[in-house]
Amino acid sequence: MKIKFENVGIAVSDLEEAISFFTDLGLTVLGRDEVQGDWAETAVGLDGNHAKIALLATPDGSGQIELFEYIHPNPIATQPTLPNEIGMHRIAFSVPDLDAALQVVERHGYGPLRGVANYEGVYKLTYVRGPSGIIVMLAQDLRAYPLSADE
Repeated sequence: MKIKFENVGIAVSDLEEAISFFTDLGLTVLGRDEVQGDWAETAVGLDGNHAKIALLATPDGSGQIELFEYIHPNPIATQPTLPNEIGMHRIAFSVPDLDAALQVVERHGYGPLRGVANYEGVYKLTYVRGPSGIIVMLAQDLRAYPLSADE
């Protein structure tokens, strides 16, 4: 069977906040909608499924995320995922300048879980906790985007 990756879906508590965060990082909104009805209940497996959704794409078109804010049934708040928990873990993005990406993240009130790491001189990377507790990995490939002399 030949399959094709479509997107990663993420439930958020505030769709507008999440859209603002991800578009400021460079993603583009491809579309927005509000979904409900029998087809949505059947596909997702929730009676009365009703949500606002937005589909965002990376600038190079290689990836998409679908953000959704539930109207019904009521959203259920959970504790933010820890990096070592089983299940959906994180979303990762390559960035040309990690410091610039972190400035965007900080403007939204978020920051690294611990700090910025340098993986064997190949990647400069960090995990940040974004809107609705989403863990976002940001990584600068130092082979493609080398550090400046003062880093």
